[in-house]
Amino acid sequence: MSARLRFGVLALILALTACAGSGTPEDPNKIKRGMETRSGSVLGGSLFSDEGSNSPGVGGLAVNGYLWRASLDTISFFPLAQADAFGGVIVTEWYSLPGVENERHKVTIYILNRELRADGVRVSTFKQVRDATGGWVEAPVADGVSAQIENAILARARQLRVDSQAAFE
Repeated sequence: MSARLRFGVLALILALTACAGSGTPEDPNKIKRGMETRSGSVLGGSLFSDEGSNSPGVGGLAVNGYLWRASLDTISFFPLAQADAFGGVIVTEWYSLPGVENERHKVTIYILNRELRADGVRVSTFKQVRDATGGWVEAPVADGVSAQIENAILARARQLRVDSQAAFE
């Protein structure tokens, strides 16, 4: 057998053994324990979690439906550039507030999981101002703007959840 043929056979054997599984099944209790350790909430209680609910929120989304809807409601005056319900990302176009034509803002919202929790949403805000030549340049965003938007989204999501539960009682 030539060296080239031996090398080919050896490579084939290595490739086939790499495709084999580990042989140990996943421990279902390990998965359940992991879910239990992550189920706490800063804002507390079953109001901000999906305890007792078999639904992820709205329409089988990959993210929490209440957070998704609340995010869209909160930034409804911004024109949307992208809204990906399965990835949990909302990106707005640049928007100038009425009467403030020399600055514009952009918002990106990330919905991080399927649970209605305080840490389930993250907001990034951007600001640009016109320079002397009329071009747009990056400018610092006021402290706390992202947190204010996050809090508005969480408050709206909470209200949507309360309204939803009241409708079924």
